[in-house]
Amino acid sequence: MNLLKDNIPDLVKNLAIPASVGTLFQTLYNIVDTFYAGKISPEALSALSKSFPIYFIIIATSIGVTVAGTSLIGNSIGENNKNKVLYYFTHIIIYGLIISLIITFLGLIFSEKVFNVMGSTKEVTKFGLEYTNIIFYGSIIFIFVVALNSLLHAEGDTKTYRNALILSFFLNVILNPILIFGFLFIPPLGVTGIGLSTLIAQSVSLIIILMKVMTNQRIKNLTKEFFIPKFYYLKNIFFQSMPITIAISGYSIAASIIFTYVGSSGEYAVAGYGAATRIEQVVLLPVLGINTAIISIIAQNFGANYLDRVKQTYFTSIKYGLFIMIISGILVFVTAGIVPNFFSKNPEVLDFGTRYLKISAFILPAYPIFFLSNGFFMALKKSENAMINNLLRNVLVPILVFQLAKYLSADFNSFFWLWAIFQWSLSLLLLFFVIYYMKYRLDKSSAVAHP
Repeated sequence: MNLLKDNIPDLVKNLAIPASVGTLFQTLYNIVDTFYAGKISPEALSALSKSFPIYFIIIATSIGVTVAGTSLIGNSIGENNKNKVLYYFTHIIIYGLIISLIITFLGLIFSEKVFNVMGSTKEVTKFGLEYTNIIFYGSIIFIFVVALNSLLHAEGDTKTYRNALILSFFLNVILNPILIFGFLFIPPLGVTGIGLSTLIAQSVSLIIILMKVMTNQRIKNLTKEFFIPKFYYLKNIFFQSMPITIAISGYSIAASIIFTYVGSSGEYAVAGYGAATRIEQVVLLPVLGINTAIISIIAQNFGANYLDRVKQTYFTSIKYGLFIMIISGILVFVTAGIVPNFFSKNPEVLDFGTRYLKISAFILPAYPIFFLSNGFFMALKKSENAMINNLLRNVLVPILVFQLAKYLSADFNSFFWLWAIFQWSLSLLLLFFVIYYMKYRLDKSSAVAHP
């Protein structure tokens, strides 16, 4: 595929479909973990749900590294600057090493405090720490996978990562019951087994990505000189990656606020909501795939100064995303009473999960506007705009919803209807801002990037 010349709708589909399939298996990966946690106990299911905002710091950092690597390498490819491509590739690896060590330290120190803030029982906190401690010890594996893969994504290769995720998913399916419940000489490890299964499967993904990168034609020109740290490249990676990481980490704040409010209805309400969000994540996969596609396409075309193709890519993605999410919302609403049965047979857990999904069905079409608009700014190396958008959505909006819900003494359903109203309002404002940016500021931004 030629990201600078091929038909835009075809490119979006050809890049988004493998990315969506890969992300599907990544999400199914989490669903399998949730499924087996439910087999241990409702408390273990609640613990895994509450661990997500803590574990999300690794996801946020991975997204930041991916965006920085993809956009900076992609822009360099568009500029046809081979040395910059190699410098950014090696320095994204160096940056990944540094940031993973910081994450491991912070995660091990503060995880227990976050569980306590969410009002967890001692049993739920114990289960949660058994999982998160293992995950944070292996954070370097997660970060190295996406750092190496950023070169492939920048070139438009979304299939290799897809294949790695599919293989690691099936490996996780096999390992989970063995490590959780024990088999032959392997003792039952419970929730710890879920974490170990994740790290083993991620290690396999790392090997697959590394093997693919080592055969890349651009790597043949790589020498040790490119691995000597240079402040210029690390600085650019930091300022491209960190705003996204900080902003998306705000989701941990949002999730913690939501879990705190939902927790007032009991741990089973948390378990039901947490299980339902796994379904929501599956439904959002096509949008995340499209987002991966447009970052690659827009980054290269912006680097080549093809602004009309930049605009066309964004509006094509919005059209596809809205269509898919409207259909998905209808399906989620119709099946809301059936799907939660996969995770638990507890009637309270099922009731709360069903209630959330019926409300979520009306929120889903708002999400593509938000995610794809952020992807647009990330590809333009305007991470500060995406950071502001994420902070509004993940920090300000949850705080406002939480306070308003408390003032109104809102129940479970009313809380999430307030959430729906705020999500739609923010997404529409963001759409208008992107249209304004294209009309009045995109040309100026391009002039700065291409003096």
